[in-house]
Amino acid sequence: MLIAVAMFSFMDTTMKLLSAHYPAVQVTALRSLSSLPLLCGYILYRRAFKGILRVRWPMHLFRAGLGIAMLTTFAYGLKALSLAEAYSIFFIAPALITALSVWVLKERVGAGQWVAIAVGLLGVLVVLRPEGAGFLSLGGLAILAAAACYAVSAISARVLARTDSTESMMFWLLTLMSVGAVALAWQSWVPVRAEHGWILLALALSGFFGQLAITKAFSTGKASIVAPFEYTALAWGVAIDWLLWQALPDGYTLLGAGIIIASGIYLVRREAVHVEAEHP
Repeated sequence: MLIAVAMFSFMDTTMKLLSAHYPAVQVTALRSLSSLPLLCGYILYRRAFKGILRVRWPMHLFRAGLGIAMLTTFAYGLKALSLAEAYSIFFIAPALITALSVWVLKERVGAGQWVAIAVGLLGVLVVLRPEGAGFLSLGGLAILAAAACYAVSAISARVLARTDSTESMMFWLLTLMSVGAVALAWQSWVPVRAEHGWILLALALSGFFGQLAITKAFSTGKASIVAPFEYTALAWGVAIDWLLWQALPDGYTLLGAGIIIASGIYLVRREAVHVEAEHP
């Protein structure tokens, strides 16, 4: 998980660099297209292309739409926000997933978990600035929208995993996102500059290896132990912001991030206790 978080932090850095030169939806297209050849090679190596067409198409199309919306709003938000600020807001995703699991998956959520969700939302308000100016930030609201899309996508993935393989989910997500994002970005497509080739290569490698690492983390380790390491992204964000842009998060951002992280860790631990009680 630590490797996965590092890789995704590098990936987000490349997206932030690209978002300064290309429209947000084109950045989404470049993200999907760049990693697709590596993913195809990996699936071919695992000989997992058999049955790749026998999938639940409506769900895959739905997830691809969510993926495009998530990456596009995230790339848009990165234009205005530092990585640390973006991560602080995006950390609300686990709380949103817990809330959605009640409605979609019919899971039971206790009073303590609802309190943790509310506390997490309070942390987002702190990051967005309590005096109200932050609410006018389209960047902050875009990252919040990205977190919401991620939460819905995570729930849909849990539903889809009941019938479809991990390889087919990864393949069709990237493939459909590539097609959809290119179609949306086509009319305003900006020619990719040659000097950005190394950024695209870093984007492809970091996104691909990050996905492999996070899949390995959750397949071999308990979620309650693995998931909290996602919050190390904040340390990466602060370090990268300082090294590349000489920017540091302010007190509100750190306070809000601390509140959100605390609520997220509580939710993960609480879920672990619930699972162990049902399956001792």
